[in-house]
Amino acid sequence: MVDVSAKTATLRTAVAESCVRFPAAVAAQLRHDGLRSPKGPVFETAVIAGVMAAKRTHELIPFCHPLGIENCKIDIELDGDTAMIRCAVRVHHKTGVEMEALTGASIAALTIYDMCKSLSHDIVIAETRLLSKQGGKSDVARSEP
Repeated sequence: MVDVSAKTATLRTAVAESCVRFPAAVAAQLRHDGLRSPKGPVFETAVIAGVMAAKRTHELIPFCHPLGIENCKIDIELDGDTAMIRCAVRVHHKTGVEMEALTGASIAALTIYDMCKSLSHDIVIAETRLLSKQGGKSDVARSEP
């Protein structure tokens, strides 16, 4: 792990996104069925899984510091045939939360795949990326594609 003992604890935030592309018939079926699959509520389950994963990032990625995350918010929107996932994480700490935001978005995407794989195996998880981070040595702000 990187030694952060000399760093100052500051408010640190990060936002990451991931997208899940469905075949048109699967997206239409999800809309028709109230965003439910045979396994249950797709997006609600993905939000819970993403938050759980963000909180446990240090257990999944070897050199991440354990952080007491103060806020993790995951929003998912179905836009056409694509589910857009955004994970925003906040903490007061000596190290940032970009890995937690990326992990939350990624696990939410994987959960959506798992919840919908009985409908199709042609679902694609794509374009997981960090949108922004603030509060550390360097800030990042990416423009929309």
